[in-house]
Amino acid sequence: MPTDLDHLVFAGPSLPHAVDEIERLTGVRAAPGGRHTTTGTANALIALTVDGQPGRRYLEIIGPDPDGDRVASEIPTFGISGLDAPRLVGFAVRPDDLDATVAHLRDLGADPGDVEPLGRVRPDGVQLSWRLTRRAGNAWDGLPFLIDWQDSPHPGLGDLPRLELTDLGVSAPVGDARFDALTALGFEPTEGAPALRVGVRGERATTLSTD
Repeated sequence: MPTDLDHLVFAGPSLPHAVDEIERLTGVRAAPGGRHTTTGTANALIALTVDGQPGRRYLEIIGPDPDGDRVASEIPTFGISGLDAPRLVGFAVRPDDLDATVAHLRDLGADPGDVEPLGRVRPDGVQLSWRLTRRAGNAWDGLPFLIDWQDSPHPGLGDLPRLELTDLGVSAPVGDARFDALTALGFEPTEGAPALRVGVRGERATTLSTD
């Protein structure tokens, strides 16, 4: 079941403040991404390199659409309605076969959620469309969500500022279906409470964590 890390998600009750926080921590300022009209959110993006090489990976910074009419408390996506400060809230995995991977994880007892279509328009007017799994707004529960970009250009390959991804670790309780699911997705989880920890480096290095 081949899969690849697609993106990390850093969310906050204010998108501008979340962008400022990543810049404070790393020295890198994210580029505007676009608006998600169905969820009331908007994002900003930073490409993630590994060993200096670009790829189909990025950091998504997401929050309420500053030009929208929904406030943070009305937006369950990525647990935004319950956040009082920006933080790492999850990650996405890109499988070769989205539907087959969903079925396999369900066989392991870890339901990744139903597959739904979403989309947004980039600032240059290009329409992006994708399919992804959603669990209660994709609030962090120890599992990544799954994504298929279909025929859309991958955001991580765009003209974006860059951060180096230096480390990624996940943990889950042994014997829990989430531990088995993470293993099946190609990760090597450690035993512990569900958590995601990543190291990134720009002008400055920092560690982001869900715990």
